[in-house]
Amino acid sequence: MMKKFAIALLCIASAGSAVATVQMLDEERLARSEESRIIAAPIAGITNHFWYDYRTNVGEAQKELSSDLRHATDTEDRRDAWEEYRHELVHERGHYVKEMAERGHRYGLAIVGE
Repeated sequence: MMKKFAIALLCIASAGSAVATVQMLDEERLARSEESRIIAAPIAGITNHFWYDYRTNVGEAQKELSSDLRHATDTEDRRDAWEEYRHELVHERGHYVKEMAERGHRYGLAIVGE
């Protein structure tokens, strides 16, 4: 009796996890890749308004993504939200790196693979 109960629980748990599995959108995968490139420390250790602007803008992009995903009604809305988020992360990082480079502080990043 106990063995049948355990098997039934296992079947229910397996069915639930299969339903809960959601395929990740390509846009989400690309955005997650960009998240891994968020600059965690100021370039050359210099905390200036460019650094604070960068961190603030990244935080705002994350909040906007969260809001956009909450209000998404279909897959296209989710795709748009993730794509906009990725674009904002790329833009903000590029802007911060450019401003610091203009002031003589280079940001070095080596990416191996894709």
